[in-house]
Amino acid sequence: MAAKRGPKTPMTDEHKAALAKGRVEGRVVREYLEGLRATKPKRGRKRTAETVATRLETIDAELESASPIDELLLVQERRDLRSELESMSDIIDMKQLEAEFVALAKSYSQSKQISYQSWRDVGVEASVLKAAGISRRN
Repeated sequence: MAAKRGPKTPMTDEHKAALAKGRVEGRVVREYLEGLRATKPKRGRKRTAETVATRLETIDAELESASPIDELLLVQERRDLRSELESMSDIIDMKQLEAEFVALAKSYSQSKQISYQSWRDVGVEASVLKAAGISRRN
C-alpha cells in the first residue's frame, strides 16, 4: 500500500507567477526559433508565386496527354505546388518575433542555462544575442 501523503499545500503566488513567466518565455523562444527555421533561405533558385503558377498551368496542359503513371506524378506535383503556393502567402513577422525574443531571451537563457554558442548553433544571429544581453561569457 502506498504511503499517505501529507496535506496538500496550495501554490504560492510567487510560484504561480514563475510558472506563468516560464510558459510565456518558452512560447516566445519557440515562436522565434520556428520563425528562423521557416524563413531560412533554401538552396537553389528561389521560386516565386509566378513561377509556381506557370508550372501549374503547364501541368494542366500536360495532364491531357499523360500516361497513367505520368498523370499520377503530375497530380502529386500539382498538389505539392498548390501547398507551396499557399505557404508563400503566410507572412512571418520576424521583426516582431525578434523584438519579443530580445526582451525575454536573457532571462530564459539564464533559467535554462543555455550558452551563447548553443544559441548561435541553432541560427540566432550574434547581433540579436547582443541586443538581448547575451554575451559569450554567459
